[in-house]
Formats: sequence, C-alpha cells, structure tokens
Amino acid sequence: MKLKFLIDECTGKRLSVLLKNAGYDVLFVGDWKPSASDEEVLQKAKDDGRILITDDKDFGELIFRLDKPSSGVILIRTLTTNPAIRMHFLEILLKSTDVNEKFIVLKENAIRIRDF
Repeated sequence: MKLKFLIDECTGKRLSVLLKNAGYDVLFVGDWKPSASDEEVLQKAKDDGRILITDDKDFGELIFRLDKPSSGVILIRTLTTNPAIRMHFLEILLKSTDVNEKFIVLKENAIRIRDF
C-alpha cells in the first residue's frame, strides 16, 4: 500500500513538494483549505487515509486527550526547519518504521512512537 500524506500548513509547502517528488501521494493543507482548523485537518487526513505531517503539538491533545480519530501523525520536532534536512529524517523513518495509525515524534537524534 502506497503511503499518503497530508502536510500541515505550519510544516510548509516545500516539504510537501519534496515528498511528492519522491513519489508519495501528498496533499498540502494550504492547497486544500487554507487556514483549516486542527480538527478539520485531522478529519481530512482520516477521511482520505492520509498520515498527517505537522509541527503542531496540539494534535497530540486532540488524539490522546479528546480521542479524535486519526490515520497517523508524524510530529516533526527538529531544530531545523530546512525542508531538505527534514526530508532526509523522514526518509530514514519511512524506510524503517510502519507509520500507519501511530503518533510519531521525529527529532534529529530520536524517534518516539505511540500506538493509538
């Protein structure tokens, strides 16, 4: 099954372009619905079977405290916002881990994975 991603606006269009160029099915929130609420973004990802890639920690609260459904979330917490460097970290993660229906925190030196 080919992975599908929804890239949050705060994470940036350039990362979505890099993922698309690498062959992934990618939708950028800014192209779908600019300024969408976190709840709308999470629901769109779930409806489309997409894994949300975001910099926004609020999604953890929506999923774990408010029990909102999700196909999976990759929360990027790197010191850099450089899309090429972030893409490198994502490629390492995607080659080594099943990211479906998990909440993943991706850092330069660590990956934390929680099942729903």
